[in-house]
Amino acid sequence: MAKEKQIAIKEAEITNNCPECFNQELKLTFYQKHTYNPFYHRTTDLVTHEIKCKKCYSLIYPVNWTDDIERVFDYYNKLVTPDKASVRFTTLFFIILILVLGLIGAGIYLKMEGFI
Repeated sequence: MAKEKQIAIKEAEITNNCPECFNQELKLTFYQKHTYNPFYHRTTDLVTHEIKCKKCYSLIYPVNWTDDIERVFDYYNKLVTPDKASVRFTTLFFIILILVLGLIGAGIYLKMEGFI
């Protein structure tokens, strides 16, 4: 079963007013989705974001954003450089691949020699 993780790739402290409590301590975080499986690790190109108030701990959704928050978000969104989308195979994958290829090769050898 594959596990999915959101890994933070960029965090920024912004000083805009929270729409809920009007405090000036907000945290903007960008996440990239990673999938882990026993056979491979996949880095996707899906980037999500979250703005959270550090005082009232409420999430600020895009519906509640002010023009200032939108401008700051656009600025930091341009600065985010996510990892390239890729797939890395694990050692278990290569071990199983070598075993399967070895069994296929042994089967072909035995068939050619007339043992099967």
